[in-house]
Amino acid sequence: MIKKLTKTEVTQKLKRLSGWKMVKGRNAITKTFKFKDFMQAFGWMTAMAIYAEKKDHHPEWFNVYNTVIVTLSTHDSGGVTNLDLDMAQEMNKKK
Repeated sequence: MIKKLTKTEVTQKLKRLSGWKMVKGRNAITKTFKFKDFMQAFGWMTAMAIYAEKKDHHPEWFNVYNTVIVTLSTHDSGGVTNLDLDMAQEMNKKK
C-alpha cells in the first residue's frame, strides 16, 4: 500500500502545484480546469484518462462543457499520496 501523506506534507507540496487546494472535510486535493470549449476539455480528459490507466490511478472528475473539476485521493491509502501529487503535476503540464 502506498503511504498516505500528512496534511503538512500535502500543504508543502501543493505550494509547487498551481491551482490545487485541499478539499474541506476530506483528505483529498482539487482543482477546476477551464478550457476554450468542450472539445478541448474532452481532449484533455482523454489524454488524462490514458495517463491514469497507465498509472492504474484514476481521478474523480466532473465535466460540464468547458469546465472539468478534478478531485484526487488514493482511496486504498485513505487520503492523498504521491500518486495524487504526480497526477496533479501531469494534469497541470497537459493543460
